[in-house]
Amino acid sequence: MIEGAPTACLRWMAEGHEYFVACLKAVDDADLLGPTVLPGWTGRHLLSHVGHNARALARLARWAETGEETPMYASPSARAEEIEDGAVWTTGRLRDFVIEEQDRLSDALGRIEGERWQASVVTAQGRTVPATTIPWLRCREVWIHACDLPGGGDFTAFPDGFTDTLIEDALTRRRGAQSVDVSVRFTDRKPGNGTVPGTVVEGPAADLARWLTRGIVSPGLRTGSGATPPELPAWL
Repeated sequence: MIEGAPTACLRWMAEGHEYFVACLKAVDDADLLGPTVLPGWTGRHLLSHVGHNARALARLARWAETGEETPMYASPSARAEEIEDGAVWTTGRLRDFVIEEQDRLSDALGRIEGERWQASVVTAQGRTVPATTIPWLRCREVWIHACDLPGGGDFTAFPDGFTDTLIEDALTRRRGAQSVDVSVRFTDRKPGNGTVPGTVVEGPAADLARWLTRGIVSPGLRTGSGATPPELPAWL
């Protein structure tokens, strides 16, 4: 691995892509024509998004590699337009598209060398971050969206280290940008106990990650008082 590269995130990204593809293989083409858990999106919208997200992140990788500003999207509306355009493709084309764009993203990340991993790039949300963040952004997409597929995957399949990082990432956003005063305590393993005051939600790590990112409250979650965990706004 190239010096300075975010080794763990690159590994999680590759594993997450493999998991997404494995879950996708179990989905019939007919099911991809129907709705998903994501409002307004069919399975084809979801595949279009996953493929176009890899393409957009590859633009950031080129920005980091070359220093030439290459935004994720050409305009504020471009992301939604790309997703809608791809949603009318055949399911066969979309299945191939997800794999092809992931390969291109991996190649683009592989061309970033040394100190260029610390080069600043700008996300679609307008955040300025180092290039080391790019693989993490892709990790979230492939692992979580595998669970959004019709009859798709489950958060219990996520690697422990990735789940821990995902929970911390989601908590940071909710406490900061959304001012949601919550912390968590794992009941199935020790790491990750919340240290920030506020409503403490207890439960298995996978259930906590699902609640923080998808707002889904499983029977295994509870607050310290035994109440139902609070309803959360959209994560991203």
